Amino acid sequence: MPWLSSRLVDAILLAGVVVAALTGFASILAGTASDAWVFWLHGIAGVVLVGALAAKLARVRHRLRGTWNRTVTVSVALTVVAALALASGLAWTLGLLEQVGPFTGLVVHAYVGIALLPVFLVHLYSRFRTPTRQDASRRNALKLSVTLVAGALAWRVSKLLGPAQRFTGSTERGTDDGNAFPVTSWVADDPDPLDGADWTLDVQGLIDAPLELSEAALLGDDGDDSVDDAVDPRERRVLLDCTSGWYSEHDWQGVRVADLLDAADADPDADWVRFTSVTGYRWSLPREEATEALLATHVDGDRIAHGHGYPLRLVAPGRRGFQWVKWVERVEVRDRADPAQWVVTLVSGFD
Repeated sequence: MPWLSSRLVDAILLAGVVVAALTGFASILAGTASDAWVFWLHGIAGVVLVGALAAKLARVRHRLRGTWNRTVTVSVALTVVAALALASGLAWTLGLLEQVGPFTGLVVHAYVGIALLPVFLVHLYSRFRTPTRQDASRRNALKLSVTLVAGALAWRVSKLLGPAQRFTGSTERGTDDGNAFPVTSWVADDPDPLDGADWTLDVQGLIDAPLELSEAALLGDDGDDSVDDAVDPRERRVLLDCTSGWYSEHDWQGVRVADLLDAADADPDADWVRFTSVTGYRWSLPREEATEALLATHVDGDRIAHGHGYPLRLVAPGRRGFQWVKWVERVEVRDRADPAQWVVTLVSGFD
């Protein structure tokens, strides 16, 4: 007799894929320890899916020996893609899949997971069967509870067997080694190296005193006493956690966003600050959070290299790496958020 009925197995597969997908997308923004539950739930859902998929295959394997219609073909495709998604996630956790060409193992896992969703939806449309009232028994509820607990324990064991990782699944790369940490960019952002002599930082928006600062002014080399308070060098030790699967902790030196806003006499009622790159890439932070951010000119005492955002990059504590805007040329004080920034992250950098 099977551990769970076929309808319950299908329901677990559906719930597992939905939870894994939602937590996978949510993990893009989860950067603080309070967000750790997102990654725990994602990992547990993945392990439970392994068991549910195995049960599903055991039940339907006889169909592979018959004539393959569209439903069987989609089922096989779903099984293959799901197996790749689960295997790549487990391999990354165990440290067995560090890099595949230009991509880290975690990025490969994310791409395969995204590819799984449309195949799963087609399969769901043709094969899903809703659990019946008979399936809603105490015995089945107990079995489901045991299944989830077993999945949680198995996921925890896999974390213990793998290399040291943050709660995000990222491994350490290049901490305290200046510009030696990995160079990554979101989608298509890849500008030619900038000439600092031709670059300026503009502070605009809901302010009374717009600023236009040269590289020399930011470094305090222009002899202009009028901007000294705005560019007084500050240092913060902040951990950068990239969604591609690595983290790096450094001492960042640069200009506090709070000092720039004070120097520009920003509207106290404006609640958002937007940072824009020379590529058009942009991201906004709530005002309170932005005042804790830094616009970095140096990392561990070294001038930031082009690949890391020269002449200026945003350092946003608690945010994921793709939100640390590189090659910043404009800071804007705004009264509202910028939902279009999600679109811009996908198209910026394309000519």
